[in-house]
Amino acid sequence: MPDLIEDLRAALGAAAVLSDPDLLAGHRRDEADLCPAGTPAVVVRPRHTDDVVTTVRLAARHGVPVVPQGARTGLAGAANAVDGAVVLSMTSMDEIRRIDPVNRIAVLQPGVVNATLAAAVSRHGLRYPPDPGSWESSTIGGNVATNAGGMCCVKYGVTGEYVLGLEVVLASGEVLRTGRQTAKGVAGYDLTRLFVGSEGTLGVITEITVALRPAAEESLTLVAVFDSAAAAGDAVAEISGQGLTPSLLELLDRVHLRAIEAYRPMGLRTDASALLLAAADTGARAAGDLDRIAKLCAAAGATEVFAATDPVEATALLQARRLAHPAMERLAAQTYPDGNGGLVIDDVAVPRDRLADLLDGVDRIAVEHEVPIGVVGHAGDGNMHPNIVVDRADPASLDRGRHAFDAIMELGLSLGGTCTGEHGVGLLKRDWLAREAGPVGMRVQRAIKDALDPAGLLNPGKVL
Repeated sequence: MPDLIEDLRAALGAAAVLSDPDLLAGHRRDEADLCPAGTPAVVVRPRHTDDVVTTVRLAARHGVPVVPQGARTGLAGAANAVDGAVVLSMTSMDEIRRIDPVNRIAVLQPGVVNATLAAAVSRHGLRYPPDPGSWESSTIGGNVATNAGGMCCVKYGVTGEYVLGLEVVLASGEVLRTGRQTAKGVAGYDLTRLFVGSEGTLGVITEITVALRPAAEESLTLVAVFDSAAAAGDAVAEISGQGLTPSLLELLDRVHLRAIEAYRPMGLRTDASALLLAAADTGARAAGDLDRIAKLCAAAGATEVFAATDPVEATALLQARRLAHPAMERLAAQTYPDGNGGLVIDDVAVPRDRLADLLDGVDRIAVEHEVPIGVVGHAGDGNMHPNIVVDRADPASLDRGRHAFDAIMELGLSLGGTCTGEHGVGLLKRDWLAREAGPVGMRVQRAIKDALDPAGLLNPGKVL
């Protein structure tokens, strides 16, 4: 390993090759709780594609694994290091190379933060719609690697629907360009989609071409309060069934409402069993669209429906939703002694007409396994994030949490759903991917991995 580090410093310069123990410790893992993580031997911070090529080739020569990382905001352990690995921290590759308003595209390096891109394209009257909850800190490269979602997916879709082309460094050190910069293009296999969501196991993404959209029209927001999460799920099914497409349709259960209010008081209805947050960005039609949504919520059992009175209140409601994760982390830390509380975060997605069944089922699982579970998520997509609160210091609590996690996964698949709607597979869900994909599907995926990374050095142990 000292030879590899010496070779990297000779090729890239000492400033790009870091081995301080504290820094190595800080690059061990992403935000997924209770996933194993090793300690890397070295962290490399490339600035150009050539730096990545050099790193990958030197690592291959020494037989050392390479783990790409962005901002480490992931929730499935996909960015967790393995012992002795080279961590490629892509955050210094943060240049927006081109914004093209005519063709409505942007070309950028993977370390660009989602919010930075959103702000840059907004100055051209354009919008980059994907908005994961971590949009103020997560990088576009990480978003692409996990095919991240977000609150606006119900109308605008996930990251992969906006990725037109990629530059990727393969395990061989070769540079592959995929996709296009044209509005249309169907030449050959869709290699771009192959790398989107591959979590760094097939190659290292070094440049991304994304599609942009015109800026949204004026948006209005409403909140519907329910006595049960299942009733909120019924409302979601009705909204979809009536052909309505809100720009946002989020669910927060009572556990999350209380956690958020304790974390940052803002007058949320903590007595409610569930809250639906809906928005319509249809300009002059928004009021009418929200009125139809409000009526469907009331028919499904909402005890109260109210609209945000101004943009400030609407922004506060959206901010409350974005605070769900840190609020639950704080709740977990305070639930058990000495801050030992942790979260096992699920990411199951089911058809919209089975959402109520999923929510009812999670309630039963919480009781059966005697663990606190809060549910939050993108109701409009049927994509829920049950947050299981466990005591890291208590093996019995950890065991109950893992069994609850598995029970939720089993329930989701039985309802025709998927083991991950947007967080990815990482370390957390490899067994469940195998259950979902089946033996033929897994054989095909392993064949792709073996073809592109025959030595198995790219982010080993993740996904497959």
